[in-house]
Amino acid sequence: MDTDLTEIRPLERHVDTLLRIDLVGGDSLLLAIEAQGRKDPDKRSSWAYYLAHLYAKFRYPPVLLVVCRDKGTAEWAAEPIRIGLEKHPSLAVFPLVLGPHNVPMITDAARAAEDLPMAVFSAITHSNDHDIAAILDALAEALRATDADAAAVFAEFTEAGLGTTSARELWRNLMGTGLSHFRGFVAESFRDEGRVEGRVESRGEDILRILAVRGVEVPDEVRQRITGCKDLDVLDV
Repeated sequence: MDTDLTEIRPLERHVDTLLRIDLVGGDSLLLAIEAQGRKDPDKRSSWAYYLAHLYAKFRYPPVLLVVCRDKGTAEWAAEPIRIGLEKHPSLAVFPLVLGPHNVPMITDAARAAEDLPMAVFSAITHSNDHDIAAILDALAEALRATDADAAAVFAEFTEAGLGTTSARELWRNLMGTGLSHFRGFVAESFRDEGRVEGRVESRGEDILRILAVRGVEVPDEVRQRITGCKDLDVLDV
């Protein structure tokens, strides 16, 4: 087999959130956080790749934290990933997993203020729970009394972690109406969506330019399919 491990075709790989944690003793570690809404077998190889890449690039110990919204997905995500021989794996990944089964529901603003990161994880892991409105209200109230810059980070992380759930709209409404100093964050979120649309348009134009340079004739029907496609993954293929 070819000994050249260079990836000829670049692939976009994005971890949901990446934090560098500086410890009291002077050491640092990387915390890669993934919000996982369902079982996805492809993620297991991706997670192993993320950790190996992060360590090779930054030389800090990487830690994988997977945040799930249901117990079944959490149990699946917590299974060790062993790569290599069955009795002697060359690479093993043991994700840390948070889910509704091991994260408390924090519906009290004072308690949320005592531990904002845990309050955020409570909102994400219980986003499908019937008490999610109370959890988000408590978190929003706690953020009102927090430094605006730090609170904006927690607000953005919460919005990203809620994914496509209905709780995300509840949170956006709180950010837009209940927290006046976060209105800039909400506007930035919508600007981000505009940037995604811009990337889609740019990707379609790039494809047509590449085909033209290579002398590939593009029928009008195909050109319309490319320029009309709004799915970045499809355009990548």
